[in-house]
Amino acid sequence: MSAAPDQSLRVMTFNIRYGSAQDGENHWNNRKTLVIEAIERYDPDLLGTQECLPFQEAYIREKLPQYGCYAVSREGEGTTGEECAIFYRKSRFELLDQGSIALSETPEKIGSVSWDSSLPRIASWVKLRDKQSGHTFTFWNTHFDHRGSQAREEAAKLLVKQMKSASDSGPVLLTGDFNADAGSPPHQALATYLTDSWNKNKWAGSAWTFNGWSEPTKGARIDWIFHSQGFQATDTTIDRWKSDTGRYPSDHCPVTTTLTFTTK
Repeated sequence: MSAAPDQSLRVMTFNIRYGSAQDGENHWNNRKTLVIEAIERYDPDLLGTQECLPFQEAYIREKLPQYGCYAVSREGEGTTGEECAIFYRKSRFELLDQGSIALSETPEKIGSVSWDSSLPRIASWVKLRDKQSGHTFTFWNTHFDHRGSQAREEAAKLLVKQMKSASDSGPVLLTGDFNADAGSPPHQALATYLTDSWNKNKWAGSAWTFNGWSEPTKGARIDWIFHSQGFQATDTTIDRWKSDTGRYPSDHCPVTTTLTFTTK
């Protein structure tokens, strides 16, 4: 008798910090192996990264060849700007479609800027078929502006509009660094259509996700995993692992969850 197909997906969102940043002892070259180790420790089926520059994407591809990847620079094709790179386990998923939008009033124009955004911002997505369960779903990944509060709220509304308009997307999941705390206007806007995977009743202590290379005692939960109907989330946590030398892999801690399809 054959085993029942696996209905669960291991999901990680991870802001890996710009590899070009002048971070001294925390420079990319000193911690890139820790980023790989953090990913391998959880072994996600699906990984959404933020602040991923093309050479960082290439490094992850090289070290973790089991993943396929889709990534576009937020500044447009052929540029070397930040990517919201999406990684998916090749042995489990078939890539059906992919795309990106600008978080602006002209989403079709990658590199465009609107509202009070300080920079071009992007959201990327892949439509995947799970070879184990047969389910089709869409995985979005993004990074909201760090300065513009209006831009963050409008970006959230735009994502909801885009998701609702894709009638054949199947269930949807969204990972990202949203530069806003839970309960904020962008969080509320996303919650009109999606569900935050976080269960505050199962987490002791402050739920900060930005560490700033230190160990804060409190702070905002700015890295989120959302999902639509068709998924149920369990085991959502913030991975605060550090190396033996006390170094974080990034100035953000990854957030992980298990999403289970709710339909057979």
